[in-house]
Amino acid sequence: MKFGQVPHPQSIDFSIPKDPPATTTILQRAKGKRFEVYVGCAKWNKTDLKGFYPRGVKDELAYYAQHFNSIELNATFYNMPSVEQVIKWKEKTPGGFKFFPKITNSISHYKRLLDGRKLTETYCNAVANFEKKLGMIFLQLHDNFSPKEYEKLEIFIKEFPKGMPLAVEVRNESWFRDAAVWEQFCTLLEKHKVTNIIVDTAGRRDMMHMRLTTPVAFVRYVGCNDDTIDRKRLDDWILRLKKWHREGLKQLYFFVHQNVEVSSPLLSAYFIEKLNKALKLELKVPHMPEAGTADKQAKLF
Repeated sequence: MKFGQVPHPQSIDFSIPKDPPATTTILQRAKGKRFEVYVGCAKWNKTDLKGFYPRGVKDELAYYAQHFNSIELNATFYNMPSVEQVIKWKEKTPGGFKFFPKITNSISHYKRLLDGRKLTETYCNAVANFEKKLGMIFLQLHDNFSPKEYEKLEIFIKEFPKGMPLAVEVRNESWFRDAAVWEQFCTLLEKHKVTNIIVDTAGRRDMMHMRLTTPVAFVRYVGCNDDTIDRKRLDDWILRLKKWHREGLKQLYFFVHQNVEVSSPLLSAYFIEKLNKALKLELKVPHMPEAGTADKQAKLF
């Protein structure tokens, strides 16, 4: 993912901001509920995840799903998924695996949420066929979708099919710049139980808002292909997630991106290993099959 990429990440302050009081309140209300964790990559194809697949693998998704419990499904952003395609994806994965499909760009970017009700219903009718393997649908708005179009977003959220879990990512800087605008947006999400996505990327630190609107942390983490920096950033996330877990976090959805995706599985493995130890979890740790991988992972851990 190139969004937020900078030429010199060494100059960026990657420290995680303090939680706003509203986040603590949201978590404390949910205390005592079951805690679930899903960690994955953004893609499963060989072209991007070079070195992750052993020779002879014919079905990349089926193999990927043996190592991860979830996928951030960006394929649905570029093309409206069909019922048949969704069922095919679902049947290639084991029980407990979850898909987190992005809403098609014809709805979010081309129509900009305007008169998109029929398209949205078509989309939701398709992804509903993931059944128990549907994690959470997410809406990513265009970089230039500003608060001036708030009413369209409000209508979209109000009309979104009931019972379908939804998360929203706004990108335009004006959402974060004005405190009143930001609060209006977060209040809308809270009211309709929509999750506020956090994006951790070098060039857009304003998107590290740490404002939860549900007891769900949906984090899109973008590494900068510098192992020292990226591991330190993930270590900091572990500390914050321990805090959120103590306070009542119900679900964690954490997806690892890279400017060069080839290292995403290794970075994910580092994070899962640390998360397992910190929160006493038993998530499967993905591994790279090619010769020399053990040495590479040893260096990471």
